[in-house]
This record gives sequence, structure tokens and C-alpha cells, in this order.
Amino acid sequence: MNSRIKCMIIDDDELDRLVLQHHIRQYDNIEIVTSFNSAEKAVPYLEFPIDLLICETTLSGMSGLEFRKLAYKIPACIFVSSHPELAAEAFEIEALDFVTKPLKAERFQHSIEKVFHFFEMKKKCECFDALLGENCIKIKENGNISQIRLTDILYLEALKDYTRLVTHEKKHCVLDSLGNLLHKSFFNSFIRIHRSYAVPRHFIRGKNSHEIELIHQIRLPIGRTYKENLSFLNP
Repeated sequence: MNSRIKCMIIDDDELDRLVLQHHIRQYDNIEIVTSFNSAEKAVPYLEFPIDLLICETTLSGMSGLEFRKLAYKIPACIFVSSHPELAAEAFEIEALDFVTKPLKAERFQHSIEKVFHFFEMKKKCECFDALLGENCIKIKENGNISQIRLTDILYLEALKDYTRLVTHEKKHCVLDSLGNLLHKSFFNSFIRIHRSYAVPRHFIRGKNSHEIELIHQIRLPIGRTYKENLSFLNP
């Protein structure tokens, strides 16, 4: 990666902060810009150009989860926590990863690899361009233009500000949120089944209480808040 990832750390345990800093300093392309022992102290720095937030979930005062909702402009967030039961809530606010304490080097390395993958994808995927005719869209990827038939898209997968368009042959990525795409008229045939997934109605082959089956034996989870979207499948 050409530019360094600017990182903010928030943890009210001094030893845990030092451990995080030690691990992060193993990576030349990550720069620790600020480190705080409370979320309140970090709030004035939200306008700084920060790329990565590494934050404890439970802090004295404002929690890390509450702070993340304020820090929505920071593209990537990793939560560290002694409370694994908070993982679901963390992912609901689009955490890139959730790491339980005590921090283990191998697990943290896996988390940082996710960060690198996220920013590489962010760099390569330029934007969703335009509709071509009635049934095709044009995608810019890595300087190349691909034309994709809407009928070839098996499902859409949310990746924060990006959306992955999955076809049988390839996965494409566009700079637009899943919610925005689903408001475009040419995705009218897609149904959101989960905060991370939307599928074409005509590819649905069945469902149970927690997942849906598409063609090619693809199975995707059904989010609790999206079950009503699939009520048309009920007998």
C-alpha cells in the first residue's frame, strides 16, 4: 500500500493500550496518530483524517460502541473487548472485526490482514458508474471497465460504503452502499434479507427460519429485522 493507515486507539486500560501499540508498531504502513484512555477525549479529534479506529467496547463514561456511532466517518473499526456477548452489537454498527481480550498476536495479525484487504479493495474499486441499456450495468475496477448483466448477479453483499456484486463467475465491488443501490430502480427485483445481503426474488429456491437458499445451492442468513421482506414466501 502506498499511503500509511492512520490509526486511533481508545482503551481505558493502560496496559492494554501499550499492548495494542506494541502490536501495531510491527506494521510499517500503520501510523498511530492518537491514543486515548476515554472516548470523551477522542471526540474533538473526529475531524482529523483517521483511517482505522481500534477501540475497547466498554469504557468508563461513553462506551466504545457509542463512540463508533459518532465516528462513522472513520472507514474501518476493530473492537477489542473482554465481553464476547457484545460482538453482535459491534457488527451491527459495521465493525470490521471484533477481537476478544487478552489479545493474542496471531489473532490480531488476522484482524490487521482484514484491514489491509479492506483498504486495498477501497483503492481498487473506483465507483459504480451507470446503467447501460435495460439489463446491464458498467463497473470500473482497477482502471478496467466491466459490463455486467443484472440477471447474472446472484446476490449483493454489503461492505460498509462498498457493495460486492456476486456473479457465478466473478465478484465485483462498487463504491456505493447496499442501501443506496437498492433505491435504484434497476435493483427493484432485489430483496434485502439481512443487513449484509440482498438477493433477486427469482433466484430464491427456499428458506427456513434462519437462512435462504438460492440457485447453485447458495445459502445466506436471514436477519431478524428483514424476515417480513420474505413474507411472500409463506404458504
